[in-house]
Amino acid sequence: MPEIRPDAETQLVREHPAVIYTPRRARKRFPENCVQLFATEREAVAAADPSRDLHAARVLGPSRSSEGFRLYYLVRWLDE
Repeated sequence: MPEIRPDAETQLVREHPAVIYTPRRARKRFPENCVQLFATEREAVAAADPSRDLHAARVLGPSRSSEGFRLYYLVRWLDE
């Protein structure tokens, strides 16, 4: 997988606290329709609900895939 870095000039690609909908936490990238961004990590952790496959995380993105999808890359899970 290519290394994704924040875009210092435009602020397009950067880290965000988020809640990710995913049944399996083994993946490292997620389409934007599975990612809900939050202003703070505290808000993301409060909105998480593992029983509904909603997990708090720090993500990097959005980044455009070769297929034209906007993706977010996992930086770390917030509950580990």
